[in-house]
Amino acid sequence: MIKELKYLFFVIIILLFIFLVFRYYISDENKKKSYRSLKLNNEKIFDYSKNLILLKSDTKNIVKYVEKTIDNNKKNYNFWKLIDLNE
Repeated sequence: MIKELKYLFFVIIILLFIFLVFRYYISDENKKKSYRSLKLNNEKIFDYSKNLILLKSDTKNIVKYVEKTIDNNKKNYNFWKLIDLNE
């Protein structure tokens, strides 16, 4: 009997906790706080972005294209041909 009461008490506590947490998160007060914090963060980002120093780009023409040279002395291997040779 005591064991069942203990389990019932645990279930009630858990359900109460879930209910209170859910009620808090859908409350208007919490929504206002979250919107205010988002707005403040956006304002901070905007203020910091105004004071950033822009650096000159030095990445123009750094890629050098190399044409593939064909080496006739190099032997080309194909995987399937190597297997056939071993049989």
